[in-house]
Amino acid sequence: MTARRVVLGAALVAALAVPTILHGQAQQRVVFASAVDEKGAPVEGLGASDFVIREDKVAREVLTAAPAHEPMQIALLIDNSQAADPYIRDLRQGATAFIQAIAADPTARHEIAVITIGERPTINTDYTTDISKATAGANRIFATPGSGAYLLDGIIETSRGFKKREATRPVIVAVITAGVDLSDRVYQSVLEPLRDSGATLHVVVLGRPITSDTDRMMVLDLGTRETGGRYDTVLTGTALAPRLKQIGDELTHQYKLTYARPQTLIPPERVTVSSSRPNITVRGIAQHTPVDAGRR
Repeated sequence: MTARRVVLGAALVAALAVPTILHGQAQQRVVFASAVDEKGAPVEGLGASDFVIREDKVAREVLTAAPAHEPMQIALLIDNSQAADPYIRDLRQGATAFIQAIAADPTARHEIAVITIGERPTINTDYTTDISKATAGANRIFATPGSGAYLLDGIIETSRGFKKREATRPVIVAVITAGVDLSDRVYQSVLEPLRDSGATLHVVVLGRPITSDTDRMMVLDLGTRETGGRYDTVLTGTALAPRLKQIGDELTHQYKLTYARPQTLIPPERVTVSSSRPNITVRGIAQHTPVDAGRR
């Protein structure tokens, strides 16, 4: 039996893209967006008219909608603290299922890093397009006896790493337990570098839901909602691999949306993306780099 918490309806997106000028004194922005049905399966074949993009509640014209083929830079954060010890086999299988789902995308070679967060954030496997290396890293996950998790530190360090690497389509997928997180961070100090990196944050909690630790709860809630990610809970270890495969399938079936906005000096505070069709959940995040108007 599983319990899931998925942000429904319009997903919040960070309006961080640097605009370029189009004809008619308009600017172009890009949003990478997922579209899934009520069962969480990707919805294919959508066009520009199937999406609604708003800046500060003002509708903008969606120019194009096409499958996204740009390579992703994916950080897979795995809780290997003492609390994760009963789930180590499930974590290995889940990480492998996610990696295989990403590798199944025939349109791009995505980079994946495996990072453990027990005791301290540690790079298990650095960013690689070699799926065998990433899978081997997943199978090297062991619990660290007597340790707590450092999820918030891991998000900060990963976000800063994306910024330094100038990642163009960064994604963080964190798989955690409800065990104690020992990061000495207030939530604002975590969300700021996350937003600045342009990364999407997805979180899966394994076991009982997290109901304490205010700063961690705020990061999980706001961090996923504001970056167009998802926040799920699975109650049993056997449900983890199917859920992570589902997230991998969602990521590899995203759309690249371009839309027009008036030329202004003041950027919007918030951008939302939704679908004009019923029973479709859309999540997305604005591209962090300039758009070449001639290569839509």
